[in-house]
Amino acid sequence: MGRIGISCLFPASWHFSISPVGCPRILNTNLRQIIVISVLAAAVSLLYFSVVIIRNKYGRLTRDKKFQRYLARVTDIEATDTNNPSVNYGIVVDCGSSGSRVFVYCWPRHNGNPRDLLDIRQMRDKNRKPVVMKIKPGISEFATSPEKVSDYISPLLNFAAEHVPRAKHKETPLYILCTAGMRILPESQQKAILEDLLTDIPVHFDFLFSDSHAEVISGKQEGVYAWIGINFVLGRFEHIEDDDEAVVEVNIPGSESSEAIVRKRTAGILDMGGVSTQIAYEVPKTEEVAKNLLAEFNLGCDVHQTEHVYRVYVATFLGFGGNAARQRYEDRIFANTIQKNRLLGKQTGLTPDMPYLDPCLPLDIKDEIQQNGQTIYLRGTGDFDLCRETIQPFMNKTNETQTSLNGVYQPPIHFQNSEFYGFSEFYYCTEDVLRMGGDYNAAKFTKAAKDYCATKWSILRERFDRGLYASHADLHRLKYQCFKSAWMFEVFHRGFSFPVNYKSLKTALQVYDKEVQWTLGAILYRTRFLPLRDIQQEAFRASHSHWRGVSFVYNHYLFSGCFLVVLLAILLYLLRLRRIHRRTLRNGSAAALWMEEGLPTQNAAGTL
Repeated sequence: MGRIGISCLFPASWHFSISPVGCPRILNTNLRQIIVISVLAAAVSLLYFSVVIIRNKYGRLTRDKKFQRYLARVTDIEATDTNNPSVNYGIVVDCGSSGSRVFVYCWPRHNGNPRDLLDIRQMRDKNRKPVVMKIKPGISEFATSPEKVSDYISPLLNFAAEHVPRAKHKETPLYILCTAGMRILPESQQKAILEDLLTDIPVHFDFLFSDSHAEVISGKQEGVYAWIGINFVLGRFEHIEDDDEAVVEVNIPGSESSEAIVRKRTAGILDMGGVSTQIAYEVPKTEEVAKNLLAEFNLGCDVHQTEHVYRVYVATFLGFGGNAARQRYEDRIFANTIQKNRLLGKQTGLTPDMPYLDPCLPLDIKDEIQQNGQTIYLRGTGDFDLCRETIQPFMNKTNETQTSLNGVYQPPIHFQNSEFYGFSEFYYCTEDVLRMGGDYNAAKFTKAAKDYCATKWSILRERFDRGLYASHADLHRLKYQCFKSAWMFEVFHRGFSFPVNYKSLKTALQVYDKEVQWTLGAILYRTRFLPLRDIQQEAFRASHSHWRGVSFVYNHYLFSGCFLVVLLAILLYLLRLRRIHRRTLRNGSAAALWMEEGLPTQNAAGTL
């Protein structure tokens, strides 16, 4: 039997030969089918291997991001690692009307992506408690003695200095922001107080504290900060990663591009305090709003990046808080009762035996209104519907369209694609007594409020003594729960024009088990440019990391391609050998083979 000689030309030529007798029979009979099947099997295997590797690599990254977000919420209650040099700190002092509070925040080094915000969270001490301290009275009490303000605020700054690592003091920004109490002071007194702070604090503390870090903020700014803080905690400033997330199309104001960007839908906020009520929500570029009711800002560190440009409507209504509204209501009762008694010669409310019947107080409760040395006696009738009707004129609504409380313009709200969070009195009214905080349902709330108002005061007191209400609910809450429930209902549905079937209001005290303060939004906004100092360094690292990841993918494909080319070359060479072998058998001479290959016939036996 003849022999097949194989010649491969390398830097050093080598030759060898094999006998067809030694070859498996299958190579001689079905070689073409085997080659085709082998090529297909190799291609499918490599394709499957590529898909699995890449899917696992990048699928794991997506899962890791989701896990990291979940882990961040869990670890947010852990003690802050003050030994970590990459942790940064920031301090905000909220100087309110009744007192001042200091909040210490912390965040890791920015990742270098200008599209991402700082991951700011509240600092926690060794006992995992938030680093917060409050003092009384309010800073406005020093209006006539501004030289004492720095001494007044020093305990708060000493408290913060004890928790922030000493080595970090010089790079830790300090913001002292004053709200309602300072706003009512004359500008000269405001300036004197701020001047004392700006002069004395740098002498005793090394914090990053410039002239712009101490100011009296407006109600509009406070509302914007609250809106930022809530949406940050809710994760509404993060990138879209899940298909089931609510999104909106937004045209960026001032952007040259006419194409809308798709991003997460932000949440609106409703906040009813004791004195004022506030509403804030994002509005589209096409909606024209007066400048005093509109805030346009970029939360990103790069002004050229428009992904975090927001346009927020903010309105604050003084006198529309729960306590202020009750005071206005009582003033009206007092004035009207005195006038009617004088005109009609009646004695209504002048004695306990002839009280004024108040539909906004629980059934049979007794109360008094005292003004200018006179007293009007009240007795509750607990009529929730009549109470609502009685307080409707206090909304000061006008006949004009698109107006809210006091006739103030309110941009349209897309109720079918919106979400609102109600804080303070919105939560207290639904939860403290009625025990139905969370998802708001107008029908259930109305029924619960009606039942409460119509319940005798003696029964309500008994339930209170048995501890059936929230732990922080007191007798003042029980007495005015009926009025405040009606007031909240009317402000929400009549004042802000939310339909009674609106299902996307959540009343809350905390978000993800955290009490969210406007101070979080303040430090997010005021430190938004800080990442610029880290971006260059992080971008360098990220670029190397990026190319490492890309090189993995390209090297994988390169290896696969080379392997296929080599395999194909071998198979083609075997086919050629098979044809040569058949020709050799047909000619009956092995010499013809070597002559065709251009090799000497005497080297028929392969040698190395």
